[in-house]
Amino acid sequence: MSRDARWKALLELLVERGRLDVEEAATELEVSAATIRRDFDQLAEQQMLVRTRGGAVVHGVSYELPLRYKTARHASEKQRIAKAVADLIAPGEAVGLTGGTTTTEVARALAVRPDLASGSPALTVVTNALNIANELAVRPQFKIVVTGGVARPQSYELIGPLADGVLGQITLDVAVLGVVAFDAAHGAAAHDEAEAAINRLLCERAERVIVAADSSKLGQRAFARICGAEWVGTLVTDAAAGPETIGRFEEAGITVMAV
Repeated sequence: MSRDARWKALLELLVERGRLDVEEAATELEVSAATIRRDFDQLAEQQMLVRTRGGAVVHGVSYELPLRYKTARHASEKQRIAKAVADLIAPGEAVGLTGGTTTTEVARALAVRPDLASGSPALTVVTNALNIANELAVRPQFKIVVTGGVARPQSYELIGPLADGVLGQITLDVAVLGVVAFDAAHGAAAHDEAEAAINRLLCERAERVIVAADSSKLGQRAFARICGAEWVGTLVTDAAAGPETIGRFEEAGITVMAV
């Protein structure tokens, strides 16, 4: 197992459990305890975790795993969700994409749609996510607009007043939100308040709003509110979402697609 793969696995385990012992991690990853100690020390230097006697704990009270360390959790579900979302977008539309693993898959699904292979432009994509802009910039048929702002290392998203300035000057047909949590009563949310503020602006500038979220995000709450459920027209999720959960969103007036 490569170092990057080990670090991803360690951080995933740490987020799930809150605490990891060296011996426990070594057994699970089938490597030596010395290797785990070295990994813990190096991750602690990057402030990705807090070293303890014999192990490590998560860094801070509210922990968000940076995008570059996220493994493909719910990967097949996210790809199905992404294709369904991409199919809701018409050629020539102006689309806002927030950052996140699911919206990155939406960008990839749009990039391979045959009917978007040409056009002037085939789509206008507005995003504050550097990784999404990087992937789509090689598609000459797409007009890519990147907001200004300060890069947030955890999510590759641009945040702050410089982004506000750009978003205040545009109009979108649709905004696609990637969220940490989405609840019928409490709305859509993110970990970071500055990230949530930019996502809220994208919603305000859009004619319609789509939330792309796997079922693990539904019925959950997070620190920073993006928008109320009443702002959202469509929720695209996976088939693991229970009927009671889907019912709550439908009662809130949201069209739910479970794929």
